[in-house]
Amino acid sequence: MITQARPALAVIGGSGFYDFFDDATETVRVDTPYGDPSAPITVGTVEGRAVAFLPRHGTRHEYSPHTVPYQANMWALRSLGVRRILAPCAVGSLRPDWGPGTVVVPDQLVDRTSGRTQTFFDRGGIHVSFADPYCAELRGITAKSATEEMPVRSAATMVVVQGPRFSSRAESRWFAGQGWDLVNMTGHPEAVLARELEMCYAAVALVTDLDAGVAEGEGVRAVDVFAEFERNIVPFKALIRRAVAAVGDTETCDDCRVHAGVSLPFELP
Repeated sequence: MITQARPALAVIGGSGFYDFFDDATETVRVDTPYGDPSAPITVGTVEGRAVAFLPRHGTRHEYSPHTVPYQANMWALRSLGVRRILAPCAVGSLRPDWGPGTVVVPDQLVDRTSGRTQTFFDRGGIHVSFADPYCAELRGITAKSATEEMPVRSAATMVVVQGPRFSSRAESRWFAGQGWDLVNMTGHPEAVLARELEMCYAAVALVTDLDAGVAEGEGVRAVDVFAEFERNIVPFKALIRRAVAAVGDTETCDDCRVHAGVSLPFELP
């Protein structure tokens, strides 16, 4: 039970992004038909607005990318009243000119995962529009929240791989050869589950490394990824806070309302 205002906005923190609020927060445990979310959800304020925060991998990074309870996470946020989500994440760059520390708001997604449950609709013949995987309004707001210290690139294609291993050099060169820009392990099915629940969703990607096909030497190492994220965490969190504060409308935008005129097999939370 939330004792303060219900949060219409949420931030899902990725690797190295395990907390968000400086002020006192309320911790909320949410039961879902899909089990427990990655962690209890904290609710705090940003510029006087109630905001929910959920660490995607858990508070101690106990979930690998392929074991994150994506369905439970998205259902829990929607149940609390969330309608718009900013989703910071760590990514590898497939472009030599986008080095570590670059922030990108992708506009396209390619799914290369396998075996992950990627829908709430196992019955009912429900199909959702996913031509544009990310909310254009949230993407625009985030791009406008850039500063000289932390500029933002406002378009890219992010390929999501199964993990938890990193790509081979051959895979990385193949991804880059397709014209894709970023590689990540958690962007799918998170984005499509948000769309199915009619929540606006935008990924905010922080480049932590050049992927194996771009870089020379040892290739990508987890220790380096976490170290690079830690080096950028303060300005990166500040960027997310500016974006959250700039979101004017806290309801789902028209483009992300994908069930108009459709009879669903169950009621959305």
